[in-house]
Amino acid sequence: FRAVVDAIPRRAAIGDLAPIVVDLAEIREEIDILLETHMNVKESNGNADRSERQQSDSNTDSIFEFEPAPEKSGAPVAQERRTTEPPKGYQLGLVLKACPDIVDYAVNGIANWRDLMETAAQVRGYLGVSPSAYGDACLVMGRETASIVVACILQRVQHINSAGGYLRVLTEKARAGQFSVGPMLMSLLRTQSRSGEARAG
Repeated sequence: FRAVVDAIPRRAAIGDLAPIVVDLAEIREEIDILLETHMNVKESNGNADRSERQQSDSNTDSIFEFEPAPEKSGAPVAQERRTTEPPKGYQLGLVLKACPDIVDYAVNGIANWRDLMETAAQVRGYLGVSPSAYGDACLVMGRETASIVVACILQRVQHINSAGGYLRVLTEKARAGQFSVGPMLMSLLRTQSRSGEARAG
């Protein structure tokens, strides 16, 4: 936020303010998502505690598991339909430019969308995203978009407390038709551009 504010010229034309308005809007959206993620994790922790008290004699794998698998939750996975179109307008090179960190996790590099999807499926484990959370994201967003989202999360992992909760929130927004991966990519592209300029300077 401070970097965006400091970039505002003292005498700014309307054209200079337009990209700053976009950045501030994205910051607000990220704050909303983080708050929603925090509330979901807090509520999930409360549910886990209540479940532990009610079933103290039951044999459970872990009391910290608050992302149930689809088959346990009773969700009709096979009947789920994708509500987000594949990223037709985004080239793979653009994604890798915005999210270069994911390349480090690719066994033989990322030359096509299949490579990205396979790498994202591996990275989700490193991020602590459960198979059910990632599977739900793939069903709702489509595998291509879900892999882009994972790449974006990896790129900003130091700023995200719960990658699994964050992905859950984005998946629900996508299910409601309220999510597009474009702003995430554009924000990261600007971050990479500013970082490059700082190194060059």
